[in-house]
Amino acid sequence: MTPAYIALGSNLEDPPAQLKAAVAALGRLPLSRLERLSRVYRSAAVGPGTQPDYLNAAALLLTALPPLPLLRALQEIEARQGRVRSERWGARTLDLDLLLYGELALDTPELQIPHPRMARRNFVLYPLLDIGGPNLRLPDGTDLGTLVLDCPRGELEMTCLELQQ
Repeated sequence: MTPAYIALGSNLEDPPAQLKAAVAALGRLPLSRLERLSRVYRSAAVGPGTQPDYLNAAALLLTALPPLPLLRALQEIEARQGRVRSERWGARTLDLDLLLYGELALDTPELQIPHPRMARRNFVLYPLLDIGGPNLRLPDGTDLGTLVLDCPRGELEMTCLELQQ
């Protein structure tokens, strides 16, 4: 089983319910086991126009699914929850990003691992820190603690929403 770290985000159509449904769906993925969930954070939207704030979290999934089938399974979960891919960085019901997959580094047109923008996004790094700890290493050897030090928490705030496994 390979550890796969997944970022969760939602800012449309009842984000708390969207995240809870996504966690339930992750728990039902074949050849996979949901191991850990982060706390839930609120962040300002990054993207075009005026958007509602996001709720963000991270999950650790142990999986035997290869990276591309896992990506497709994540996209299917998004689609079932009403995700429409019409505008880059636009508001969305659910966003599931595959951040890390074991020690794999991958750069294809369909999938990049580690996620190419994760090191600059506090709303990804702080939830990831909750479940991976500061010593979690990226494929290039960089540890998560160093990335967090270089990415201020800013306006990111922890919520009291609990995601159940």
